[in-house]
Amino acid sequence: MIEQITDADSKKAIARKILEALRDWFEVDESREKYIAESADRIFLAAREGDEYVGFLCLKETGKDTVELAVMGVLKEYHRRGLGRELFEAAKEIAVEKGYSFMQVKTVQMGVYEDYDITNRFYQSCGFREFEVIKELWGEENPCQIYVMSLR
Repeated sequence: MIEQITDADSKKAIARKILEALRDWFEVDESREKYIAESADRIFLAAREGDEYVGFLCLKETGKDTVELAVMGVLKEYHRRGLGRELFEAAKEIAVEKGYSFMQVKTVQMGVYEDYDITNRFYQSCGFREFEVIKELWGEENPCQIYVMSLR
């Protein structure tokens, strides 16, 4: 079940639980803490199984017409069950309702790390298209792939 969370403390608690369990993707403490802190002020969707939150997604406005899928995660034991897709579809619906024209997402470029290749394929399967790679953003060892999609 996907639900929108509005309470700032609940957002941070859910984000912390999920991101700390996904250290393969969120291993840098400073970055992980930034995602958690910033989640309080963002559009926040959570996936719930029974009475446990097992995934979340945050949207961040990056321009008057553009929203970014800023961070998302689903506990590993719930991967490949469609929860990421459900979170994304709910987020896309909210973005359209709010009048955004484009959505973007950033990840590590395909071919650098196997775990991120899975992430890249997920975003591509959601309809995102390659826009640009910026090697300087996260460093040469982590080239930043930017994907975009039209919401119109």
